[in-house]
This record gives sequence, structure tokens and C-alpha cells, in this order.
Amino acid sequence: MKRNYKFIISYDGTRYHGWERQPGKDMTIQGKLESVLGRMVGASSDDPVNLIGAGRTDAGVHARAMCASAFLDTEMTEGEILRYMNEYLPEDISVNEVKLCSERFHARYNALGKTYRYTFWVGANKPVFDRKYVTILDREPDIELMKSAAGVLVGTHDFKSFCGNTHMKKSTVRSVDTINIERSGNYIRLYFHGNGFLQNMVRILTGTLLQAGFSEISVSEVKEILDACDRQKAGPTAPAQGLCMMKVDY
Repeated sequence: MKRNYKFIISYDGTRYHGWERQPGKDMTIQGKLESVLGRMVGASSDDPVNLIGAGRTDAGVHARAMCASAFLDTEMTEGEILRYMNEYLPEDISVNEVKLCSERFHARYNALGKTYRYTFWVGANKPVFDRKYVTILDREPDIELMKSAAGVLVGTHDFKSFCGNTHMKKSTVRSVDTINIERSGNYIRLYFHGNGFLQNMVRILTGTLLQAGFSEISVSEVKEILDACDRQKAGPTAPAQGLCMMKVDY
């Protein structure tokens, strides 16, 4: 009998085409996980394992605690499933927790909020050991200007200007509860928490806030960009490697 399992997963997205399984592309996080789970339960092509993620991170984006769920027909214990997966998954994907859960649990539909972190590095020296997980800046942004611009973006808005999918037909209204910007040594970290994010939304928000920090746009212009509902008005999409999904709330 199939039962529903919840997984908490970490991954380094550097060499993957993102979370979502894609035709003709072997290197996806979902694809790797489903392949191992399918082998574990002896799944067939007529009844494959379908692993549902809380979100769909882009190519090159990382996660510390992605949540996913799947129905599996297995007599293995939660601990045995975890050990099996980590034995056969590549070294840049780790399953940190496996729990049997309610049949009604759905990793995406039941998610109440998500936290993402974007990390910049500023300095004359090189972040040798973090180079895959930060975006290096060649000059110092004004953090206070970035914080002022972020205040304009917090709340429930139509974030169409910050959506990478310009042909999106569904609602682009989202609620962003907090945007916190912190400086610690050479690191500048931006934390975004909201009820959901559009395609590339966090990276476009980050690129726009960085423009404000460089005084390339004013705080009032950020409001104009938000109101325009036009992707062409917003800043660039920040590089993928600086972004990491930190947590999913249920």
C-alpha cells in the first residue's frame, strides 16, 4: 500500500538545470531524487515515483531545506529510506529527514511561506571557498538605500514587473512579509520571506535593490517599477549562484 512521505532536502544546484524534471535533461534535482526512489521501490514506467517539491528553484540555485513529498509503496522504515537515498544520491544532494505524513499533505499546496537568502561578497580578496555560493561585487552598495528601497516592496502587491515569465497568465499578486538586508564582514545577505514567489522573482528583486544601492535608481523609482507591471522596467536578474532556499513554512 502506498503511503505519503515528507522529505527535507539540501542541494548544491551548481551543476543542475534546476529542481524541475525536464524532458531530455538528466541533470535536475527532482529527476535525480525520483530515479533513486524509483529504484528503491521497484517503480515501473507505468507507475513512476512522482516527487512534489515545495518550489521550483532555477538552474544553479541552491537549497538548504527544500521540502518535498511522494507516495511510496515500501516496507522500509523512515531511517532505512533516508540511508538508502543518501547512499545512492550524488554527493551534492542530501536527504536530511524522511517522515511518514498524512495522505492529504502536499509539499507545494500546503506551504504557507518560504524564506530565500541572496548573498553578495564585497572585498579585494576572493571568496575561494564560497565562490559557488556568492555573487562578487566590484564596488560597495549603500545598504541603507537598499533597505529603503526594500521597504517599498514589502506587502501584498502585483509583482508582474519582477516575474521572469512575461507570458504568465495566472495572478502575479504575491505577499512579501519581510526583506532583511544584513552586512557581516565581506558578506551582504538579503533575506526574503513571503507566501510564494514568481519565476526569477527573488533574483529580479535583488538586482533591482542592488541598483538602488548603487544609486542607479531612486527609492521613488522602485515604487514606479512596482506599479508599472512591466518586466522591462525592473533591474537585472541577479546571478543564480547567490540564491539559496532556506526554509519552507507549513
